[in-house]
Amino acid sequence: MLDKSHLFEARTHGYRTYRVPSILRTESDVLLATAEARRGRGGDWDGNDVVMRRSVDGGGSWGSLTVPASCDAYGPGPISNFVMISDRANGAVHALYCHNYARVFQMRSDDDGATWSEAVEITAAFEPLREMYPWRVIATGPGHGIQLDNGRLVVPLWMSDGTGGEFGAGKLGHRPSAVASIHSDDHGRTWHCGEIVVGTEGEFINPSETLPVQLRDGRVLFNIRNECARHRRLVSISADGATGWSKPAFDEALLEPVCMGSLLKLSSGEIAFANPDNLEHELTQPDAVAHDRKRLTVKLSRDDHATWPVSKVLEPGPSSYSDLAQTADGTICCIYENGIITRPNDTQYVTVARFDLDWLAG
Repeated sequence: MLDKSHLFEARTHGYRTYRVPSILRTESDVLLATAEARRGRGGDWDGNDVVMRRSVDGGGSWGSLTVPASCDAYGPGPISNFVMISDRANGAVHALYCHNYARVFQMRSDDDGATWSEAVEITAAFEPLREMYPWRVIATGPGHGIQLDNGRLVVPLWMSDGTGGEFGAGKLGHRPSAVASIHSDDHGRTWHCGEIVVGTEGEFINPSETLPVQLRDGRVLFNIRNECARHRRLVSISADGATGWSKPAFDEALLEPVCMGSLLKLSSGEIAFANPDNLEHELTQPDAVAHDRKRLTVKLSRDDHATWPVSKVLEPGPSSYSDLAQTADGTICCIYENGIITRPNDTQYVTVARFDLDWLAG
C-alpha cells in the first residue's frame, strides 16, 4: 500500500512556501502534521509561523490548517524547529520550538493537538551549554523527539556561535555548529541540557540537525546531519540520551547530501530511516558542499541501526526534509518536502506518504 496527499502548498494562505515538516502519532492514534509557513522569500530568517493539520483516521483525511505558533506574537524573527513528543504516561503532546534562533519555548496539548497551552519560555535551561560552547544560535530538532522506556523525554538540538556568513550581513550564521540534547524527567515540567555530542573539530564539520532513537538495549542513538568530507551520516550513542556520548562514527550505508533526515523505531522493533539518498550535483553547483536534495529514500534496519538491507525510493524528484510516524495499525507515514518552484528550498508541497512494510520490503 502506498498513497500520497499534499497537506501544504506554496503560495497559499498568505505564505510563500512551507518547509521543515514534522509528524507525530498521539497516544489516541491522532496524527499531527506541522510545517514552517514562511513569508518573505521563504528563507530561514524570514517571518515564519508554525501551521498544523490533524487527522483522526490514520491520514485518510485531514482537518483545516491551524496556527499553533505565530511569529507576530514573539517579536521580530521566525518561529522554527517545532518538535513534538507524545507522552505515554498521560497522553499529552509536548512541543518545543524556537524564536529567532535565540529563544526556546514549550507548549502542551491535552486534546491531541486540537488546542495548546500558553507558551512557556525555557531558554534558561540551555544556558549551562554556554560553558561548553559559546552559542548565539540555538535550534531544537527538527522532526520529533522521543520518550525513553523510563519516561525521559529527549530532544536533540544544534547550536552555532553565529560567526558563519552564509546568510549575509546582519544575520547570524548557522555554521560552525555543534550538537547536544535536552531532556525532561518530569513530563515536561522542567528541562535540562546534556553534554556536547559532537562539534566542529578535525574531521567533524558542522554537525547539526539530529534524529534520535532508543535501541533495544535501552541506549540512545543520535543520527546526525553533517558536512564532513566522508559524505556519510554520523552516529553517536549514549546510555541515557544526555551524557557519555561515544565518539561519532560514520555510517557507510547512509549517504549524507547535507540535509535533514528522519528516523523512527517501528512497532516491529525495526528502524526506518529516510533522506535524499544521493551524492549528485544535477540541481546544485559541482563544487557545492551540499549535494542534490532529491530521491527521498526510505531504508529499513532489522538489527538496531547496524545494517540497512532494505531501501525503497519514495519520491524520485526534488525532495528533502522529512519526518516519520506510525499509526496503531502499522501504517508508516512519511511527511516530506516535495518539489521545487523557482529554486532549491522554494518547496512546492509538503506531502504525506502512507505505506506499509509490504510496500517497503517488497
